[in-house]
Order: sequence, then C-alpha cells, then structure tokens
Amino acid sequence: MFNNKKKFITVVIAAAFALSAVGGAAFAQAAGSAEAALYKGADRQQHLIDGAKKEGELLLYTSLSVDDLSELTTAFEKKYGIKVKVWRSGGENVVQRTVTEGRANRFDADVVETNGLQLESLRREKLLQEVNSPYVRDLIPEAVMPHHEWVSTRLNVYTFAYNTNLIKKDDLPKTYLDLLDPKWKGKLGIEADDSDWLAGVVSALGEAKGKQLFRDVVATNGISVRKGHSLLINLVASGEVPMAMDIYNYNAEQRKAKGAPVEWFAIEPTLAAPQGVGVLKHAPHPNAAVLFYDFMITDAQPILLKRNYVPTSKNLDTKLNKMPMKFIDARISLDEIQKWNKVYDDIIVKQTK
Repeated sequence: MFNNKKKFITVVIAAAFALSAVGGAAFAQAAGSAEAALYKGADRQQHLIDGAKKEGELLLYTSLSVDDLSELTTAFEKKYGIKVKVWRSGGENVVQRTVTEGRANRFDADVVETNGLQLESLRREKLLQEVNSPYVRDLIPEAVMPHHEWVSTRLNVYTFAYNTNLIKKDDLPKTYLDLLDPKWKGKLGIEADDSDWLAGVVSALGEAKGKQLFRDVVATNGISVRKGHSLLINLVASGEVPMAMDIYNYNAEQRKAKGAPVEWFAIEPTLAAPQGVGVLKHAPHPNAAVLFYDFMITDAQPILLKRNYVPTSKNLDTKLNKMPMKFIDARISLDEIQKWNKVYDDIIVKQTK
C-alpha cells in the first residue's frame, strides 16, 4: 500500500504515460459499457435487471471498510440476486490496479467505489464510463459531476474529535486561532496526508494568513502526526492524542456508538470531501455495473446513513445538513495536489519530526 499522496502522484503520472503508450487501439478490443450506461428507454430499470441477471455477477474494486461494505453488498445481492465479488484495498492501490489492468488490456472489474480524488484520476485516464442515471436528481448538486463519469455517494466531513474524559466541552476551541492557546500544548493530533483538508482551510482563511497560522500552531503547541484516520480516532479514544484536528466525523460516530469516550465538533470552514462510485468503461458485466451504480445512489443511501456516513441524497436528514460546509472539488484537488502536498510537508510533517 502506498504510504502517502506523494506516491499517488507517481502512480497518476506513470499511468498517464503508460496509457498514452498503449493507445486507444488496445482499449477498443473490449466490449465497453456504453449501451447499458446510456440507455434511456422507459423500461430502463427492467432492461438493466434482465441484463444483469444474465450476467449473474459483478466485480467491485473499493476502499470502503469491510463491515460497511458487507452490509451494502448483502443488500444488493438480496434485492437483485446478483453476486458481488470484491477486491478491497486503499484508494491509491485501487487506482494502481485499475490502471495497470487497463495497460495490459485486461478488464476484470466492473465498478470502482473509492474517494473522489482517485475517481477523478481514473476519469482523466479515460477508464470511466458516463452513466445516464435518472436517480442523480435526488442528490445534492455538489454530488453530481458535470461529466457524469462518477458520482458522489457520501461525504467525508472533516471535523475535530476529542477525548471527553480529558477535555471539557466548554474548553473547546471556537476558531483556528484558538489553537494558539498554550493549553493545547502536547494535546493536538493530525493525519499525515490530509493536504486537501489543509488546502481548503488555508484557502478559506487567506493563503498567507492560513499558512502562518499553522506554522505558529506547530511552533507553539506542537502537533502529533499519525498515519490513518482510523488510527488517529483510536488514539483519541485511548487518550494518547487528546484532540485531533482532521477526523472524518463518521469515524468519531462509529467509535462513540461502541462506547468510546469521543465526540466530534466543527470549526469553520468545515470541509467535505466526496466519496463515490464509477462504472468502468470496459466492464465485463455492464448491466450489473450500472445497476450497482444506481443502487449506491438510491437504496444504499439510508444504509450509509445508518452506518454514520453522510449520504448525498437530498431526501435524508443528517446532523450535518444545516451546517455550513465547503465542498472539496476533486478536480481542483487533483490539479493542485503536488503544491499542497509540499505545503503540508513543509508546515506540518517536517516540523513535527
């Protein structure tokens, strides 16, 4: 598994050269998913179901957690009788495997479910199929990409999290400037690779001002850098890191539901990163793939809510619906990833070693 987003850059750049070398001729050998994905007939749903039943299965590449994934695939299989095979790894590995297989003119996977940055990179490598789904009308506008080659099914909302045994609610910071208070010395933690989060916060505060603020926080109070959001929330729960600055809110909710002494709160700007699904252009089971794509933005939405995720359906109420959020645009993040990885390393990672 790749250690950080710098290696993801390497994969994306290498993939671009590899796919250019292969050219379009090799990809044309595969059957493609356009007929199923773009079908607009009044019988679209039944058309997909009939085709999917003939195909009998689909293969999903995903970075979703095992427990959450199991509940989703079980619900899909129960509803349609279509077997879901799964290959699961980190988002960067999902990109690498998908691109490598494309380079070899090998098309095993049907659907990719991972974060928006990785999905956007696959789109730019021309591996994703535009999908004409009528169900996107029920999603928030920010979930629907103009190219329709992937769609956001859920949001990772960046929030703070704290150990309720160690920090009182009344003492929580109200603004990022409050993090300069000496009482936070030795109490702050951060994830090692959240350059997109830092980019959003710093840009909202004013780039020069925001960068200086984080430099000052590191210099004044220090920040413990840890790899992985799941690890970081576990360290908050254990008390080793009393307060984390960039937890996904669902991580905190899931740990709290299991009795951990954790709670989350937000400081503006609150950033939301898209996670989503895309159908591969040369899916061997195209009808099943599109059916699963539709499932993820319909039936799966209340399942995601139950699992403490923030679904993108306009028809579901969450704790975050009324909270002002700044949505991270995966297209811009991908364009600027090298810049902000360097900023993150220079201000956060290198200064805390």
